[in-house]
Amino acid sequence: MSNSGILRSSLAKKYVMALSGLFLCLFLLGHLAGNLQLFNTSAEGQLAFNEYAHFMTTFPLVKLLSYLTYAAVLFHVVDGIALTIQNRKARPTGYVKEKGSANASWSSRNMGILGTIILVFFVSHMQNFWYVMHFGPIGESDGLKDLHTVVMTFFGPENGLAGLAVAGYVLAQFALGFHLIHGFQSGFQSLGLRHSKYSPLIDRAGLLFGIGVPTLFASIPVYLFFIQL
Repeated sequence: MSNSGILRSSLAKKYVMALSGLFLCLFLLGHLAGNLQLFNTSAEGQLAFNEYAHFMTTFPLVKLLSYLTYAAVLFHVVDGIALTIQNRKARPTGYVKEKGSANASWSSRNMGILGTIILVFFVSHMQNFWYVMHFGPIGESDGLKDLHTVVMTFFGPENGLAGLAVAGYVLAQFALGFHLIHGFQSGFQSLGLRHSKYSPLIDRAGLLFGIGVPTLFASIPVYLFFIQL
């Protein structure tokens, strides 16, 4: 049994890491579906996005799922970093240099670094959008909090750091992509759900998910930035 990380049982740690990761994959799909409305910058698109933001922050079941998501993110990242530190302490340096790339992919060997980048992005994202939506000074449109304008302003010329914000967002999605490509199939493996018959399908689905979802997320701020220049 391992004494590092949040959970003492290595078996429990493996299962909860897998379940929290796969749960966050579902969250990403839902969040992406809502954010894709930002491509519609018309008045109708503004209303649709603000209605989505209102629903996500007021509907009781969604609020409960949001709290579960926050808990899953914190557990998944913090315990993942702890596991990375444990593994590096236990791994002979010479062996890593000689055999590391042969035994594991780049993303699997750098999950701690990728997770840290994603954590920094998550905290920044919560501060710039979630906090503003709940507690910050925010205008209204059609009787709803106007998060749409907050997002447009953040990635527009009124924000002198918009270019840096877009670059940081894209970098975070790049890290997320590598993290998902490895983590998606790893989650199924940890839960004992991989089999020679359908493992190739899981791998292809993980690759499609790991490339497609972050690419769509990254395209949103890039689009918003350039249409406002």
